[in-house]
Amino acid sequence: MPEGIIIKALSGFYYVKNGENVIQCRARGIFRKKKVSPLVGDSVVFEAENPIDGYILSINERKNVLNRPPIANVDQALLIFSVAEPDFDDGLLDRFLVHMESHQISSLICLTKIDLLGVEAREKLSKRIAPYQAAGYPVLLTSSLHRDGLEDVSGLIRGRISVITGQSGVGKSSLLNALNEQLSIDTQAISQALGRGKHTTRHVELLPVCGGFVADTPGFSSLDFAEVEANDLEDCFPEFRTLRDSCRFRGCTHIAEPDCAVKTARDHGQISEARYQHYCMFFHEISQRKKVY
Repeated sequence: MPEGIIIKALSGFYYVKNGENVIQCRARGIFRKKKVSPLVGDSVVFEAENPIDGYILSINERKNVLNRPPIANVDQALLIFSVAEPDFDDGLLDRFLVHMESHQISSLICLTKIDLLGVEAREKLSKRIAPYQAAGYPVLLTSSLHRDGLEDVSGLIRGRISVITGQSGVGKSSLLNALNEQLSIDTQAISQALGRGKHTTRHVELLPVCGGFVADTPGFSSLDFAEVEANDLEDCFPEFRTLRDSCRFRGCTHIAEPDCAVKTARDHGQISEARYQHYCMFFHEISQRKKVY
């Protein structure tokens, strides 16, 4: 039986890429009985007598799964945030980073609209992104309008499946169009009244970009931690992981305990105060979450 990868899911149909061909498939009823849904990114076994009348027979083992956005087998996340219009939101960025770290998916931080910043604003931005670079996250500065930084982005997504997501209205679609002009994805300007962008992407789809696949996804204005436990949150902050064994108490939450190596590093400027405050906020949010039985 032939195999392929689902590149788009829309209105109950799954579009499976097999070599140069794309076959429109439906899922067999057995998936509903097992309460399993095929996802974009799935490697599947299918049968088809013609290009518009196929059926997915089975789903191969997944290496990871994201629920928001719904996609499987992601190699990396390309987190898109603008430096202006809308303003850079490091709190939301940290939420996305925690989400990806909890699924053991590496992240690339891509900042768009860099052409909107003057010299002084760029210096301030450099200070804000330094903690992310120190934590090991690649940070890419781009301008789709002037095509700045596009070669750096293309080099990092080549040969990989990357999920592209982030705050709404930051230029995700514009960036993809700049990387592959044949895509012609619809874009909309940011709403001046609301101060945020409109959702221009309605479904998840794998798009061919620079020798790899990029999953264009709907943007989000918020993100919860339904799949993260409070005790596991420190694992989602790389700069905390290297210090936790130096804390006085095993299982230190890095909030109220004395002789905490993480808090000491924060006090000495080795850990970002903003990142630490976001950690505390997220820890409290998860701790207050109602348990679902």
